[in-house]
Amino acid sequence: MSFGAGTFAGKGPLFGAWGTTDVTEARRLVDICLDAGVTMFDTADVYSDGASEEVLGQAIKGRRERVLISTKAGLPMGDGPGDAGTSRPRLIKVVDDALRRLGAGHIDLFQLHAFDAYTPVEEVLSTLDELVRAGKLRYVGVSNFSGWQLMKSLAVADEYGYPRYVANQVYYSLIGRDYEWELMPLGHDQGVGALVWSPLGWGRLTGRIRRGQPLPEHSRLHQTASFGPPVDDEHLYTVVDALEEIAEETGRSVPQVALNWLLQRPTVSSVIIGARNEEQLRQNLGAVGWNLSSGQVARLDQASTRTAPYPYFPYRRQEGFARLNPPMETLLKETK
Repeated sequence: MSFGAGTFAGKGPLFGAWGTTDVTEARRLVDICLDAGVTMFDTADVYSDGASEEVLGQAIKGRRERVLISTKAGLPMGDGPGDAGTSRPRLIKVVDDALRRLGAGHIDLFQLHAFDAYTPVEEVLSTLDELVRAGKLRYVGVSNFSGWQLMKSLAVADEYGYPRYVANQVYYSLIGRDYEWELMPLGHDQGVGALVWSPLGWGRLTGRIRRGQPLPEHSRLHQTASFGPPVDDEHLYTVVDALEEIAEETGRSVPQVALNWLLQRPTVSSVIIGARNEEQLRQNLGAVGWNLSSGQVARLDQASTRTAPYPYFPYRRQEGFARLNPPMETLLKETK
């Protein structure tokens, strides 16, 4: 698992609803993470206009050698023409800005927060290559890329000897399994590990949202639902029903079951958990150290599956297509 610092220094309608963790609270959460063996902390420049990076930097002060810093950049930070994207001058600037806010000499994993269609892939990768050679970045990755965007980038990196993207930070949950259609096979084929953001479906798999009941009064979804991935209510309730049954069987909470399912999925390198307080963090950490049974995983798979979009549905529904492109689990068994 990794810890997501989006709750640090929360400002604005989105991040303010996530949490407003100050430096003292952040240090305590980092302490708990390190004691549990969680060593990677993920943030981004757009999280509260850089304040999340600042709080994280202060929270890990004096123990930089014990942690891995993961941050992201590329989304707009202002209205000017140089305030968005991943052009050469902007990448150089945002990396230096992030290092200053974090109080760090290098970033362990730097990810492009979005694909920039206005900047040639060659320019992006050559700049990242320079930043790696300068010692400012150790590894590079992406987030929110489509399959063709990631594959084109990997091909260009191979052609010119630039650093390959090693991580793909993706949305993936029991109520959002689109990652499986293209990005998961790509990650398996190309050796790109998934870092999962919003593993509890944008706060919908906490166990507090149930069939026939109104949205809890203090749910952050009142403020943030429009920012997150869409979900069909009936599909959500079907998944939650299955989660509740298995939570009762295992003596675990609904979020712990949902997180444990993700930790067993192919190509998932780390699941990023967030927490506004110590109680939430300890609850999420309880998702490790045990495993759902194969039967329980199958029940969750069945409850959460959706019809694949074209061109993937023939490979799931027709025997002839399926023989040519088996499911990821089958490919992994054959590899072993």
